[in-house]
Amino acid sequence: MTAETSLVPTWPELVIPTLHVLEPGESIQRRSIFDAVAARIQLSSEAQAELLKSGGSRFEQRLGWTLSHMYRANWVTRPERGFYRITETGHEALKVHAAGMDFSSAHKIFSPFWADDSANETPSAPAIEIEEISDPIETIESAVARIEHTVGQELLERLRGSHPDFFEQAVVDLLLKMGYGGAAQRGRRIGGSNDEGVDGLIDQDALGLDQVYIQAKRYKEGNNVGREAIQAFVGALHGFGATRGVFLTTSSFTHGAVSYAEKIPSRIVLIDGTRLVDLMITYRVGVQEKQRFSAVEVDEDYFE
Repeated sequence: MTAETSLVPTWPELVIPTLHVLEPGESIQRRSIFDAVAARIQLSSEAQAELLKSGGSRFEQRLGWTLSHMYRANWVTRPERGFYRITETGHEALKVHAAGMDFSSAHKIFSPFWADDSANETPSAPAIEIEEISDPIETIESAVARIEHTVGQELLERLRGSHPDFFEQAVVDLLLKMGYGGAAQRGRRIGGSNDEGVDGLIDQDALGLDQVYIQAKRYKEGNNVGREAIQAFVGALHGFGATRGVFLTTSSFTHGAVSYAEKIPSRIVLIDGTRLVDLMITYRVGVQEKQRFSAVEVDEDYFE
């Protein structure tokens, strides 16, 4: 799920609920604040389960950024490691902004407190601004997602324009990279005039007792795979005495094809063009890593 379609409130929307949680004036542990805010805004289980691409909780990341802004503005203080307490300034802010915040108002309120960080920047460096995405980590992940979307579109074009033999080998390479076929990489392209309706085969064990059959269709966008093609693949599987297969295409599947695959006893996994290139990017098949980024945070244990 992308940040744009997230069920988690944005960090400006979390400011007032967080102040309400801290309003009694006690020092509250960070983890307890997360739990209390989630309960106060009735955060759904689906929203709580949302993860960043890096694996962290989206809600916790956004609330952490909320606390960081409020600390900068002296709305909260940190009396000891991992604990927060509301200040008099925070109490006043709660009264003034009781109706809540959006990105525009939050930017006006909090951006001055980051001015010291940008004061020593070179003239060509951009001033720090509060992005209309939750925080810097999500900003980076959003940018990476845009890059991957562009690369994915190019991958699809390349695959659609490739030779059928190349495409069949590419999908075998992908499944092997995903871990199918074991450490020995037991997989091969079958394709050709005598393929008997199967383009590739993966042996899950050394004796070939557990096998996965592959069908690959290199179709243009809009030329979707229909039910008849899935039926033909199932028939080919029965000819091999198999019950499991993966059908991959550079286009998509009709509703009839998807419905048929879901109802039959044989286990048929359908992978359309969008998912295909997502998997290729994730497992680095047909792409290479151009640049790596890392983010740091203060090691609280070091300062104990």
